[in-house]
Amino acid sequence: MEKRLHIIVGGRVQGVWFRASTKDKARELGLSGKVWNRSDGRVEILAEGPENALLLLQKWCRVGPKAARVDELESEWSDFTGAFAGFAIV
Repeated sequence: MEKRLHIIVGGRVQGVWFRASTKDKARELGLSGKVWNRSDGRVEILAEGPENALLLLQKWCRVGPKAARVDELESEWSDFTGAFAGFAIV
């Protein structure tokens, strides 16, 4: 079943390749969506695809790339919209 997952990640997540690594992981999992830096220092992700792949992305986001330090993770599930073609950094 396809779903949408909205994730906000806080900690040392900007300037450590978090967005690029998220894009790579999402593409590897066959997800579509987007990732961007927020002005408050956190990273925000909107991803759509199979629920099991979204769960794997969520799990990956709890750690992130090697240089990151994740202190908080908020996530919210919603219905699949089909709004994205591919996965992009914005």
